[in-house]
Amino acid sequence: MNNDLAQTEALITDLKKQIQTSDAEVMVAPVFTNLYKSFEALKGDTIEVISQNMHYASNGAYTGEISAEMLKSVGVQTVILGHSERRAYFNETDELLSQKVDAALENDMRVVFCFGEELNDRKSGNHFNIVESQIKKALFHLPESAWSKIVLAYEPVWAIGTGETASPEQAQEMHAFIRKTIEDNYNDAVAQNVSILYGGSVKPANAKEIFSNPDVDGGLIGGAALNAEDFFAIVNAF
Repeated sequence: MNNDLAQTEALITDLKKQIQTSDAEVMVAPVFTNLYKSFEALKGDTIEVISQNMHYASNGAYTGEISAEMLKSVGVQTVILGHSERRAYFNETDELLSQKVDAALENDMRVVFCFGEELNDRKSGNHFNIVESQIKKALFHLPESAWSKIVLAYEPVWAIGTGETASPEQAQEMHAFIRKTIEDNYNDAVAQNVSILYGGSVKPANAKEIFSNPDVDGGLIGGAALNAEDFFAIVNAF
């Protein structure tokens, strides 16, 4: 929940001035109120505007909520679901997120699906079980064909906004586990083709080392994305 309209427009202007040296796909996720203006400002640009969240219903008595159809009507084709803050502060469960995933896919949207363990899970050695459970409950009912619309984003919750970062080795270990879990439940082709992003205090100083791991396909960037120069330093580290 950052940046009013003027701040968002200024950030987009700054982003458009940056030179992209990598072939990484770049997406930005402004707040709902700034989505259409952002879409218009970036029309014809290579940066895609995506949403931070959506509701599973197409319409109805859900005051304050936004549907997939509403997002698509303002040019948004991709949505982030299951972010750790949605899970923690708004009690979003794996079952609810499964409904949201289905609604997005029914509307031919792409999903950036977030998941990850908290600090007590990591300390107790339960982190693999937590991650496997979150993925299975929300995604493993999907047919193989649906995975072309899924991007995964691993967020170690203990490393979000804390300044703590999973070591490159920890990130690679979990990403490899995620890919193997998908392979075991689907097949190698699905596992190898799905992009798995890392999200957790990625900064220009550590991005290259994190992204150099074979199973880390990109990043879900938080605070560093609010500064255009820092954000593109991370993009260009890939």
